[in-house]
Amino acid sequence: MSKTFAAVAAITLMLSSTAAFAQAKVAETPKGKAYVDAKGMTLYTFDKDSDGKSACNGPCATNWPPLAAAADAKASGDWTIVAREDGSKMWAVKGKPVYTFAKDTKAGDTNGDGFLNGAWHIAKP
Repeated sequence: MSKTFAAVAAITLMLSSTAAFAQAKVAETPKGKAYVDAKGMTLYTFDKDSDGKSACNGPCATNWPPLAAAADAKASGDWTIVAREDGSKMWAVKGKPVYTFAKDTKAGDTNGDGFLNGAWHIAKP
């Protein structure tokens, strides 16, 4: 393998890993550090999800939009990809699917924390 080819392959791998994390980052919210999406909207986990499987479908997913993963997205580190009931893909952190909340209107809002008798939680790093 030539040095040029090896360098191009390494850069391509780094860029594809970075693409996964372009979807989420850590930010400061009124409730401390949390994972947020690319727009700064707080991400949440749901107690009714099991590791690697989303229980939030239909009307639930309207109120709690899943953090969508592109068909070609690659898992990396704590971030994995979960297949949804409808066949689409979404991101999960440490095995827990992550969602935004429709009633969070601006970056950093945390209105969903504790919702549904405490079943929804801010996704924390």
